[in-house]
Amino acid sequence: MKYLKTAQQVILLALSIPIIGVLASPSSTPTKAGEDSPHWSYGGAANPTQWGRLGHDFALCETGRDQSPIDIDNAVLGTPADIVFNYSEAPLVVVNNGHTVQVNYEKGSTVSINGEEYELLQFHFHTPSEHTLSRRAAAMELHFVHRNEEGKLAVVGVMMEKGKAHASIDTIWKHIPGAGETNAVKGLTMNAASLLPNGSTYYSYSGSLTTPPCSEGVSWNVLAETIQVSEEQIAAFEQLYQVNARPIQPTNGRIIKLHPE
Repeated sequence: MKYLKTAQQVILLALSIPIIGVLASPSSTPTKAGEDSPHWSYGGAANPTQWGRLGHDFALCETGRDQSPIDIDNAVLGTPADIVFNYSEAPLVVVNNGHTVQVNYEKGSTVSINGEEYELLQFHFHTPSEHTLSRRAAAMELHFVHRNEEGKLAVVGVMMEKGKAHASIDTIWKHIPGAGETNAVKGLTMNAASLLPNGSTYYSYSGSLTTPPCSEGVSWNVLAETIQVSEEQIAAFEQLYQVNARPIQPTNGRIIKLHPE
């Protein structure tokens, strides 16, 4: 498995480089995606070291003890992998929310983790990867965000390494709207399952959202197998967001489990 940046480099970049607002051309008329929370960023005065001070609702970003992302290392052997994806074809809805590129998903697609079912809400991208494996970062990381009936969140992370071009990424990239806009692409669907690796071995731990308000109690499940994206696809995303990864957070004694396939 190849990784492109060390964790130290990720932190330095996140604190020093502002978001770059290069806009892609959508194929249909986009709509505005409003923001109600205090402004935060990955660089400048509102960088990750300041998130907890930007507003009362963001306090956990500074005071929380079970924060994400983390360096995945020294994992203990857990139960055999029990993760089943039931993703269906859905209309393509691409959001450029000013922090990342996100694909919103209609109801009906789920993941089952240890017998608990969660519905897929959206997936989005970070560069470089937010989690690291033994202090090494991948080129990008994909997060599938799910919620169960009780409101608990489960996120599945997929590391993306440089290699061959990925057809589904091409489709998404072609329809990225301007910053703060949503592009509901008429007549085009995709299946999120196309962005999953073949293997189901994964690491699990209890963490948080990696963006404000940094809410805790999130079930994290990072797949061990990677997918590939081309250098050109990585570069296209970096034209929009050169760095949109939160620095690594302390583990604080949390147990990381490896669930083999």
